[in-house]
Order: sequence, then structure tokens, then C-alpha cells
Amino acid sequence: MKRNFIIQFVFLIPIVGIFISCSDKNRFTVKGMIKDGNEKVLYLENVTTSKAILLDSVKLSKNGLYKFKHERPTVPDFYRLRLNNQLINFAVDSTEIITINSDTLRFAQDYTVEGSSESEYIKTLTLLQLKTSETFNQLQKDYRSQTITADEYSEKANACIKEYKKEATNFIYDNPASTSAYFALFQQVNGLLLFDPYDKSDSKAYGAVANNWNQRYPEAPRTKHLVNLFTTALAIMRGEQARNFDANMVDSKDYFDVSLLSVDNKAYRLSEIGKDNVVLVDFTAYEMNESPLHNQQLAKVYEKYRAQGFRIYQISLDTDEHFWKNAAVNLPWICVIDPQSVDSDIIKKYNVRELPTGFILNRKGEFVKRVENYAELESDILSCLK
Repeated sequence: MKRNFIIQFVFLIPIVGIFISCSDKNRFTVKGMIKDGNEKVLYLENVTTSKAILLDSVKLSKNGLYKFKHERPTVPDFYRLRLNNQLINFAVDSTEIITINSDTLRFAQDYTVEGSSESEYIKTLTLLQLKTSETFNQLQKDYRSQTITADEYSEKANACIKEYKKEATNFIYDNPASTSAYFALFQQVNGLLLFDPYDKSDSKAYGAVANNWNQRYPEAPRTKHLVNLFTTALAIMRGEQARNFDANMVDSKDYFDVSLLSVDNKAYRLSEIGKDNVVLVDFTAYEMNESPLHNQQLAKVYEKYRAQGFRIYQISLDTDEHFWKNAAVNLPWICVIDPQSVDSDIIKKYNVRELPTGFILNRKGEFVKRVENYAELESDILSCLK
């Protein structure tokens, strides 16, 4: 069956590192001028895999000049300049001085970079991500207002993400050991990764960068994070590894419990449905043209294995609640709706980038597989029921 993309966006990922300074081999310098920046405060931050750490700040001079010096990282790392809520990401690896000039109005869009080719590449990727984000934000707005259908949304979202990946892939495979490759790989829109580690094609990009970083910087926290992500996703795609699903945690590291309203206005909690059962968590939208065929596929497997403890927890992202109720009322499994639709925090937590998307939990509440092909769902479920 054709699988449709449903993606959101937000800016994520950091940047790379710089090493030596002319006067001090253990420090790097970032300097420049911010037009119309008189008296404004500029911040220098280090961006880790989980948060941004404030390193220094400076009040801009009358002519907008600034200069930061900081201890250089031992391995490439990511940094950014922050002016109010605007961000400029840059990379530090073997460069001693980076010059970044901009203005206060379009600080994060119209800046220039000198002294670091990697940071120039990161600017290109940043602007590409911004373009993608703007497109998706408009698509979400149109879908919420029902100006476009779910199928139209998916088709346009699919085209948009392909355009980003087509350009970003060049940065990854041209030099997979570079900071721009790492940056390209982890760009997000509204909290979702543009390169999906669970997608077979995208997984190759993760593998290329992970292998190269692991060869050069095996002890770096960023490398360990990337290698863990890649190997875990690869194992899950192969059905070789389970991840814990803690029913007592509302927000765990990988997946989290869900409680949503059904057609009869009753709240159903996923962890309760999952007790001693094998559960398919199915994200879908009944408005989509292929929804009837998708549900027919589910029904065959459900009827065959429900007596053995197979359950379906189907989460709808439809914008028309009345339409959803009419479509879901006669389905034999648990049908709930997320009123946030494409703005859902749930799909961000589960990194749902296309519809339908499914996850299988075993009887112990462990995440055992992300469904790659619903035509193989029966074999996936049967392996968990044994």
C-alpha cells in the first residue's frame, strides 16, 4: 500500500567545532558586526545533543562590533549566536577565527560567514530547513482549516521533504565525516526529523555519518548518541531488539503513554489496553482515500488474532471530528482521536512522519517494532503472540 507523508517541523540540531586561535592554540574566536545592534546583548552558546549551554554574552558596541573567545573543543562541536530569539548556527573544527556579520532585523537569514567553509554549508542547510518549515507550516494551516484534504496535505508534504533531502543528501555523502553532514542529518521541522532513522533509505545516510564519526571521534558524546540511534533503529527495523515502554511514565525517553477519547467519549489509556496484550498503535486519518483499504487489512488480522490477545489502539489525526465518528463508530477496535491533529505532541514523541504508521508493543509493554509494511503485519503480530 502507498504510505503517505504527514510531517511537521521545528528547528533542531546544532553545529560543529573549531580548534585553534592565532594567539592561543587552545581557544577559538568568533567575531563580527551586527548592524543596528547598538546596546543589544549577543549570546554565545554551545549546542549539545540535548540542550544549549550559555558560554558568554556581550553588549554590542555602538557600531555593532563583537568578539568572543572560548576554549576550543577537542572534537568538532556545534555552537550558535543568539540575539533575542534569533539563532545563527556555526561549526568549529580546525578553524581558528570565524567572522559572522548580520543585522538585527534578519539576523538568522541574511548573515555572512568567513573563515569556515563548514559554517557556510550550515548556513545553506539552515536556509533550506527554514524554507521547508515555512512550507509545512502553511500546509498545516491549510489542513486545519480544511482548505486542503488529508491526501493533498500528504502529497505536498511528501514533495517538500523530498526536496530538502535531495539537496541535504549531497552534504552527507560528499563528506560524511563533516559537521555539515551531521547537521544535515538532524534537521527537524516542528519536532520531527526530516531524515527518518527508521526509513531504509534514510538509514543509509545515518549509517554513513555514524561510521565516519565513529572512526574519527569514537569517544565523543555526539558520536555515541548517533551510533546508538543508528544501531537501535537498524535493530528495530530488523525486529531484533525491544525497547521498554514504561506504562507508569507519561513521558519516557522513547515512547510515552497516551490517553485519548473514543467515539463514545470515553478515555482509553494505551498502557491499560496493553496489559498482557500485544498492541498495534496505529496512527491514521480516515479522510485519506486509502483509509478504507488500510482498515480492511487491519480487520483481517484483528479478527484472526483478537482471541489470542491482539489489540489495536488506532489514533486518528482527522480534522473533522464528525467525519471521524461516522467512520470509526463501527470499527471493532479502540478508535481514538487526537484533537491537535498535525500539531499533535503525540506524533512528535513517536516521530510519526507518514500515515499510516504503526508500532507494535509486546505483552510486556516493550516496543518491539515499527511497522514498515502493513502487508507483513500478520507475521509481525504472530511473532509476538508466540
